[in-house]
Formats: sequence, C-alpha cells, structure tokens
Amino acid sequence: MQTGKKRLLVVTHTAGFRHADSIELGEKILAEIGERSGVFEVDYCRDASDVQKMLTPEFLNAGKYDGVVFLNTTGDIGIPDLGAFLEWLKGGKAFIGIHAAADTYHNRPEYLEMVQGQFAYHGKQTKVVAKVEQPEHPAVAHLAPEWTVFDEIYLFKENNRPRVQVLLSMDRHPDDGTPNAGKEGDYLLAWCREYGKGRVFYTALGHRLDVWQDAAYQRHLLGGIKWALRLQEKGAVKL
Repeated sequence: MQTGKKRLLVVTHTAGFRHADSIELGEKILAEIGERSGVFEVDYCRDASDVQKMLTPEFLNAGKYDGVVFLNTTGDIGIPDLGAFLEWLKGGKAFIGIHAAADTYHNRPEYLEMVQGQFAYHGKQTKVVAKVEQPEHPAVAHLAPEWTVFDEIYLFKENNRPRVQVLLSMDRHPDDGTPNAGKEGDYLLAWCREYGKGRVFYTALGHRLDVWQDAAYQRHLLGGIKWALRLQEKGAVKL
C-alpha cells in the first residue's frame, strides 16, 4: 500500500560487538518516530541472510526505499556488492548512521569515506557537553547552544571536520577514564554531508536506553532523517 510516506530500511545486523538492548529498543523507537511524525515507515534487515537479500539496489529499488538506517551495525556485515550499494546511495538516497555505524566496515575505505567516521575507542560512559554548531539544522535546532548528555562517547581515528558539516562537537575529551580524559581539543559527535545526489547523517550518540527514550534525542534523529530525505532544510522538528 502506498501511503505517501518515505520508506526506510533499518539495518541491525552485526558482525562484531552487538548492542542488543539498544538495537531492540531502537528498532521500536524508530518505528514510533516515523508513525508519530507521519514522515516515514520502516522495515528491518536483521541478519546475514537479510543483508544478502535486501541490501542490493535491485531489492531496494523494487521496495521503493528512500534510504537506510544503520542502527548499531558492527564489522563487515556482508553486503553482496558494497560498491553497488554505495552507488545506490549516491543516486539520491538517505543514509542515517547511528552510534556503531562508525564501527562498521573498518576494512572498506569506500564505506568509511561515505560515513566519514571510523570508531577508534571509548572509555566509561560519561556526561558530556555537546556544542551545537549549526543551530538552524533540523537535527539540532530544538536544542540549546549546549546539550548535556550522558552516553557512551565514541572517539574517532581522525577528525573529518573539513569534509563534513559538523552538527555537534565537544571542545574537550570526555571524562571517561582514558588517558586523554579532559584534554582540550576538537571532538565531533554528529555531522552530515552531501554524498553524490544522496545525503548522509551520522550521530555518535545512541548507546544507552535512556538516551533513546529522551525526546531531545528522538527529535535529533527525526531532524537528521528529515534532512537526509530532503524534507526539511532548517528549523526544529516536532514530535
């Protein structure tokens, strides 16, 4: 049935560490966000056989999917032809990467170039102050200039600021018990970019269940999704 809503395929297969609880809750909350906003509906790609079948341009085009969400995917998830999948995204589709989407395909530079983030490490979960860098962007327009959030905070192998539009950043390393804790610097938390005719939105947040349950985080996701789908360029989203 065609409803006029956008269609997103939510990918939760893992080939490494599995965030089982946040994947289970995240699947439900993404469906709820889509329903409550009236913007999109979701299907799920949950295991290796699903990936083989569903993450092909032929399947995605036949299903009229407008984009994909990589929800805490890890490792080499086995996309049959990664190059063809990336070309499908470049053709005008949306990629939404959540948390461990940056801990995926460490062995494939073309995937890392698309998402523009490669997970390096994290310490203990901690509270950070995220600075909003693009206050008009739908993913962050509902936030105050600083957003205090407690989560598992990812650090990345390199700072890709020159190649992305940074949405959230920190001016000091998280106080997470690692050797760099508290050091001043430039640490990215969420960003977006054009990718061919498609768009990429990534947020490093999304480990803890209470983060997923937070309305501010849900609006962060919805704003990023609407931007990636070219439905909204500026201003706060409503849920």
